[in-house]
Amino acid sequence: QVRLVETGGAEVQAGGSLKLACVVSGYNFNWRYLAWFRQGPGKEREGVAVSWNNGAKTYGSFVKGRFIISQEIDNAEMTVNLQMNNLATEDTDIYYCATNKRIEGWVLDQRHYTTWGQGTRVTVST
Repeated sequence: QVRLVETGGAEVQAGGSLKLACVVSGYNFNWRYLAWFRQGPGKEREGVAVSWNNGAKTYGSFVKGRFIISQEIDNAEMTVNLQMNNLATEDTDIYYCATNKRIEGWVLDQRHYTTWGQGTRVTVST
């Protein structure tokens, strides 16, 4: 059973940086896709970034080079980080970590993910 726990959410000023972490307990190499999504009130859940277990990365178009997704593994515990730079007020959302073993279709479509964390809140203020 895999379990995801996100940390790192906070309030920051526009133009600042924040690093989110998602600890994936029970990870094995079969979990090919490790992703970050975000969702605000009244909005659909939006794909931010995906890290594939072959080393590839995919980012949402709105990221525009500001965010970096990375993986760290220690024994059976994987951590998926999301380094966010040059944050804007529009980045205010709850950020969720998600994973799945197999995806057929767009990897940033939240409908393809079966396992989710509880979310961590990011607030960007002016």
